[in-house]
Amino acid sequence: MWSQRLSRLLRPLGIGATVLALTTLPLSVPPGVGQADGQPPGNLGWVDSPESADPLRFSPEELRELQRRFGVHGPQPQLAQLFTEGIDQLQPLRIHTLQRLEELRPVILQESRRRNVNPVFVTAVLFDEMRHAKPGEDIPLAAHSGLFSTHGPGQVAVSELVHQGLLRPDPSAAELAAARDRLLEPAFNVRVLVGKFARLSHELNLPRGQHLQASRHPRQAKALATLAYLHNGKLDYPRRILRSMQDPELHALLFSARKTLLPPLI
Repeated sequence: MWSQRLSRLLRPLGIGATVLALTTLPLSVPPGVGQADGQPPGNLGWVDSPESADPLRFSPEELRELQRRFGVHGPQPQLAQLFTEGIDQLQPLRIHTLQRLEELRPVILQESRRRNVNPVFVTAVLFDEMRHAKPGEDIPLAAHSGLFSTHGPGQVAVSELVHQGLLRPDPSAAELAAARDRLLEPAFNVRVLVGKFARLSHELNLPRGQHLQASRHPRQAKALATLAYLHNGKLDYPRRILRSMQDPELHALLFSARKTLLPPLI
C-alpha cells in the first residue's frame, strides 16, 4: 500500500505515523462532522453513492430523486451567491436580525420541543431567511400582490398550510388572503416552519425521538442538509445553514441564562 511505503520512508524523520494517519482520514467530511457517537439513522430516502460521504454534496441520483418527490430546483446562479455572501457581511443587518430572533426565541424553543426538531437548525434557517428577505415582503399589500411566493420570517409558502391540513387544497380567494395574513404573523409562521421540518423528516424516514446533530454523525449532517435543501431549493443553501448552526451567537441567543440585574443597595 502506497501510504505504508510512504510511512516507512518518513519514519527516520519521526513523522511517519502522522503521515499515515492523515492519509487514511476521510477528506470529504467537513470540520465539525465526526464519525463517532451512534449509528447512522435509518433510510433517509436518497440513493447512497460515493459522494454521500460528504454531507454537503448530493449525487445526481439523489438530486433526481429529490426533484421527483419534492420538486426542488437545483443550484443558485454564481452572481446570486456572491450577492448573498455580500449581504452576510453587513454587521448592522446581522445585529437587527439577532434582535428579531430574540423575540421569536420562546416560540422556536416551544415548537421545536413539541415537534422534536433541532431548535438550532430552525434558528439557523430563520437567521438566513430573515437576513435575505426582499424589501417589502412583510407588507400585507405586497404579500397579496402575487409578487412573492413565500411569506414571513421563515419564508413559508401557502402550499405548506395545505400539506399540514391548515388550508383546503382548493381554497377560495378569501381563504387564500387569510392564509397569507396568517403567514405574516411571526409566531404562526415559525410554528408552520417547524411543522414543515417535522413533516419532511417523516417523509424522509428520519429517526424520531432525537434531535439531528450535524456534529454527531455525517449521516445526520446529511439529513439536516437535505431538510435545508428541500426548504430553500438551492444547493448552496445547506452549507450556509450548517455553518450558521455553529454560530456561537445563535447558541447564546437560544440557551444562555437570562438574569434580571438588581440595582445595587445604597
